[in-house]
Order: sequence, then structure tokens, then C-alpha cells
Amino acid sequence: MKFRKKHREHSEVFTDSLNDILFILLMFFLITTTMANPNVVKVNNPRGTKDTKAKQNIVVSINKDQQFFIGQQQVDPSMLDSFVKREVDRMRATVDTPSVVINADTISYYGEVFRVMQSAKRAGAKVVANVK
Repeated sequence: MKFRKKHREHSEVFTDSLNDILFILLMFFLITTTMANPNVVKVNNPRGTKDTKAKQNIVVSINKDQQFFIGQQQVDPSMLDSFVKREVDRMRATVDTPSVVINADTISYYGEVFRVMQSAKRAGAKVVANVK
């Protein structure tokens, strides 16, 4: 008895457009993951949308060399608390609650900004941080 081999057709999967679909999906996921968390690599300091120029009673500035200024006058860091207290008491005669605006450079340390905030709060002033 002679058995014939049956020739079967092999089924094939059409994969010509698979590369295009995978490329589009890859691009979609790359774009959406960077949009979900934009501060993955680059960290920016916050920027306020409120205008604080109208109520600037006392301006404390910290430059990139960590030097403190009240108005235009440079202040010794060890004497900062007493100078802030003196300015708040002086402004309290004209304003009910004086405000201390902190202008800090981007390179200045956050610890110094918080130190100015604490000394202004201890003096009884309203604190506005203006970090640029």
C-alpha cells in the first residue's frame, strides 16, 4: 500500500505593518510618560502668579553669595533676627500687619530662606517668599 503525503498549506501571519504599529506605540508611551511628570530631570524653583509689589513693606534679599540685605542695606547674618524685628516694629506704626517679602536667588540655600521666614514670623509679620 502506498501512502501519499498530503501537501498542507502553511498558515502565515501578515507582519508587514507590525513594525509601524510598534513604533507608533513606542512614541506614544514615550511622549505620555514625559508629560505625566515633567520634573523628572530638571528641577525649577516655583514662580508665583500673584503680584506682591503693592504690599512690600520690608524686603529681605538673599543673593547668590548668601549675603543678606534689608532694603539696600547689607546685614550681618548673625544680626538678621534683630534687624528684621526692628524693621517690623518700625513698620507696625504705619501698617497693621507688616509684610516681609523675601527675594532669594536661585542659588541661595533654602535653609537661609526658612531662617528669614522664621525670624519674620517671630516678629509678628506676614511672610511672602518671592523666589526667582
